[in-house]
Amino acid sequence: MAVVAVWKCDRDGAMFDNKKDAEEHDKMLELAANITALIERNIEGVSEEASEEIGLMLAKRREVLAKACKGKPEELLAAEKQDEPSSDENVTPLAANQ
Repeated sequence: MAVVAVWKCDRDGAMFDNKKDAEEHDKMLELAANITALIERNIEGVSEEASEEIGLMLAKRREVLAKACKGKPEELLAAEKQDEPSSDENVTPLAANQ
C-alpha cells in the first residue's frame, strides 16, 4: 500500500497534492471571507448566501480585479469571455470523499 501526502485546507476541507496549492486556496478563501464581511457591513439587505457568493467570485478573480483597479477596467469583462481554469482543478479527488 502506497502512502500519498496530501494537504487539507481547514476552511473547507479541500485536499491538495502540494502545499503551495493548498496555501493559495486557503488565502483565496480568507480573502473571500473578508470581502463577504465587508459586503455584509456596508450593503443593507444582501442575504448572507448572496454576499458569500459575491465574496468567493471576487476572490477567485483577484488578479483580474487588481488589473481593473489599476486602470484597466476592460480586463474584468475580457476575463469572463475566456475559459479560465477553476482553482478547484487542483483539488484532489479525495476531497469528494470528505
